[in-house]
Amino acid sequence: MRKYFGTDGIRRIANTELTPELVYKVAKAATYVFSKHLNHVPTILIGRDTRLSGTLIESAMVAGFLSYGANVKLLGVIPTPAVAYLTRKLKADASVVISASHNTYDFNGIKFFSNKGTKIPDSLEEEIEEVMESEKMKELIAVNDKIGISEYKEDLINEYVYFFRKNFDNHIEEINREDFIVGIDTANGATYKVAEKIFKALGIKYQIINNKPDGININEGCGSTHLEMLKKYVVENKLSMGFAYDGDGDRCLAVDEKGEEIDGDKIMAIISKYLQTQGKLSKNTIVATVMSNLGLKKYVKQNQLQLVQTKVGDRYVLEEMLKNDYNLGGEQSGHVILLDYNPTGDGILTSIMIIQAVLESNKSASEVANIVTLYPQVLINAKVSNNKKYDYEKDEEIKEAINKLENEFADNGRVLIRPSGTEPLVRVMIEGENQKDITEKAKAIAKLIEKKLK
Repeated sequence: MRKYFGTDGIRRIANTELTPELVYKVAKAATYVFSKHLNHVPTILIGRDTRLSGTLIESAMVAGFLSYGANVKLLGVIPTPAVAYLTRKLKADASVVISASHNTYDFNGIKFFSNKGTKIPDSLEEEIEEVMESEKMKELIAVNDKIGISEYKEDLINEYVYFFRKNFDNHIEEINREDFIVGIDTANGATYKVAEKIFKALGIKYQIINNKPDGININEGCGSTHLEMLKKYVVENKLSMGFAYDGDGDRCLAVDEKGEEIDGDKIMAIISKYLQTQGKLSKNTIVATVMSNLGLKKYVKQNQLQLVQTKVGDRYVLEEMLKNDYNLGGEQSGHVILLDYNPTGDGILTSIMIIQAVLESNKSASEVANIVTLYPQVLINAKVSNNKKYDYEKDEEIKEAINKLENEFADNGRVLIRPSGTEPLVRVMIEGENQKDITEKAKAIAKLIEKKLK
């Protein structure tokens, strides 16, 4: 089991668990590993979100990179997908995003991307960890003219804006309507400036909320993890629909004109139908995770499509997409990958694709989203010791309780238990026909897991 990296990089409480000393070591070890595989000293891009600890982590990371000779371009506050795009566009050797995504402000994290704009594979993360834990760290010192240099390149965000203008400007202009106005919730995160720039550039009317970050209010009661404010805002202002991003901008959830949620499964269905009608849905396939709702499975079957499911984590969705040349995949949480445009989830891109689908349909957002009927689903987090979160599979009492539930829901639902890759939690998900019934049963099994794995 890896010591530092989880399913989405390294994510911990900033300055106590994710310390500057740890970040420095990670950066230095990563420079060594990248240099070995590239046969030259790398140039690395660094982007971050709006967290208070962002510049602290960034400073330690820059020091680590430069101390072993890597050169660094600092992009400032910028969404994760923009970093992925710029890594490919500028032919950088690698990049890093400093963010804890949808977590509260006290967390921060480190995500590495390859020169292709994709998250680095597990094998490279394991190699970085091995170097960090070895005596080799003492040898990793650049001297004299070998020390790296850094430069601020915050203006490169305009390249990301141009990407949207180049791909969507003409078409949006053709189908846009005067009465079509969207709400945008940027979660006081990394999209707080660039979302406005992109919507303005494309001529899409919008009203924006939660775009005044103070370092602490990122994701606080807002964004894709807290849709209540956006739902209310869309209805009260009679908007056509709304979009909410997470802290680093790689997720998007939507709200229709009635204030009803359009989750990641519905978003994938909407976009799949839009691409299918244009003959652009590769192999008529959607790639999703095992967390996706049974309703998506039924939609796929009814529309002669194929659903391929992976384990939880956008990296595994992307791996499947790349392996079999699929171009649409994602997670229920709103992490949607449109591989024809960008090799990572992109909240703003997802918004633009949905807007096109709604405008071209000449229907309301609620009518467009009605193509999928979702089963009631409940997700309860059992809080456990971090070093015990994988032990639920070994405990006989927990195993027996899970088996009983799985048999009960075999014909009309499903049960999924899994440890979180980023937090000290075991997630209990049950899907079925009766919301009250599945909620009670999920709470009971979560309570048992908490009791046994404290």
